[in-house]
Amino acid sequence: MINGGSETAVAPVGGSQPLDWKFSQVFGERTAGEEIQEVDIISAIEFNRNGDHLATGDRGGRVVLFERTDTQDHVGHRRDLEKMDYPINRHPEFRYKTEFQSHEPEFDYLKSLEIEEKINKIRWCQSSNGALFLLSTNDKTIKLWKVQEKKVKKVCNMNVDSTKAMGNGPIVGSSISTSSKQHIANGGCTSNDFSFPTGGFPSLHLPVVVTSHETNLMARCRRIYTHAHDYHINSISNNSDGETFISADDLRINLWNLEISSQSFNIVDVKPANMEDLTEVITSAEFHPTHCNMLAYSSSKGSIRLIDMRQSALCDTHSKLFEGQEAPGSRSFFTEIIASISDIKFAKDGRHILSRDYMTLKLWDINMDSGPVATFQVHEYLRPKLCDLYENDSIFDKFECCLSGNGLRVATGSYSNLFRVFGCSEGSTEATTLEASKNPMRRQGQATSRPSRSLGNLSGVVRRVKGADNSGVDANGNAFDFTSKLLHLAWHPTENSIACAASNSLYMYYA
Repeated sequence: MINGGSETAVAPVGGSQPLDWKFSQVFGERTAGEEIQEVDIISAIEFNRNGDHLATGDRGGRVVLFERTDTQDHVGHRRDLEKMDYPINRHPEFRYKTEFQSHEPEFDYLKSLEIEEKINKIRWCQSSNGALFLLSTNDKTIKLWKVQEKKVKKVCNMNVDSTKAMGNGPIVGSSISTSSKQHIANGGCTSNDFSFPTGGFPSLHLPVVVTSHETNLMARCRRIYTHAHDYHINSISNNSDGETFISADDLRINLWNLEISSQSFNIVDVKPANMEDLTEVITSAEFHPTHCNMLAYSSSKGSIRLIDMRQSALCDTHSKLFEGQEAPGSRSFFTEIIASISDIKFAKDGRHILSRDYMTLKLWDINMDSGPVATFQVHEYLRPKLCDLYENDSIFDKFECCLSGNGLRVATGSYSNLFRVFGCSEGSTEATTLEASKNPMRRQGQATSRPSRSLGNLSGVVRRVKGADNSGVDANGNAFDFTSKLLHLAWHPTENSIACAASNSLYMYYA
């Protein structure tokens, strides 16, 4: 069924006030002049379902986990808090939990191809028995990890009395004297004066292994899903049924069962019989948040296809196609390149899809395939510079996007370690520019936006264009730095908190 889920998915009417964003935390902050190692650059960020844990992956194949601490500190005082007449204002705070090496560099001898260890995507699975489960993938191999606290086991009741021992020497007061013995090679003894005391050694006993109250976090790889993709994996997405997930590369989408790593089912295949006829590739794919039979995938031509797996085993045909209409006379050499969608995300209610192409964010209503309901201009000032960006390959950068848990705001990254937050409720003109630093509001006040018209007053294609920022320099008059790009960010599922990656540093903000 293509109804997008809940009937209460419509955003409330009336412009909400722009959020006042504040710096919260930074992990891995670099000092001035510090050289950044390539392997330390963050390549994936993901909150778990309830927002109590955050995972990051880097180009060195490592996964780092963080856990929320501000809720744990107040658990014991819940009864006291409920008696208070005023709310306790606190924001999500996290601490380092553990890390593990998820992927190693490999070499495909059949194709003479190096497979780098970089983590492309991380997705959390449902927790079970206090253990955390997550999927991580590089270009070719997906792994299911289990992270659990294990009680430390110790060996107790040793025969050696530590109070009588002197370093590595003999035991003080021992009935066995070593000074008068003559030893030979391999530990033999030439004298025969060794004798057991009467009644034997009363203190001699077997060591006992006991479980202590101390715990260690252990990460264990439970499944390895491999040999299913000829091209680089760009997406993985968990299904709402808790049993299956999809993985997507440039030409195919495969369906897996979490418990079965030996086989997968190919559900989408856009590879033509003749590769010369190839006109577009798959760039991102995601399951619907509540309907286990529905998923969406985007293409390099700027289109999004919604498919229903109940229609056929191989989903060659889509249920709905979403694509923007090209403005007359606006076509250029770069039109198709900047139209390519780098990321898509379903809203929590399943009614809307957020997509990011090179220049804009677009919000789509899955019940209306005539065009996006809103378009947000991320960095319009780059349009005259497209030729330069093509020359240095920056035009192919893949920026991610995210939505707030209530669906009222969207966010995405840009250059100079900037990211932008837009309000998408009716009447909202919110278009905030923030910097991934300890002073995130340094650039605030430069972005202006055009008020939008009500959805009820429009027929046919409904479009709102917001947030045009035409400045080409920052607040200090410095030119934008196209080598510092904020590609990865994630919005907390229940609160107004954003985690974003600036090179090897993880910054967190709240409002």
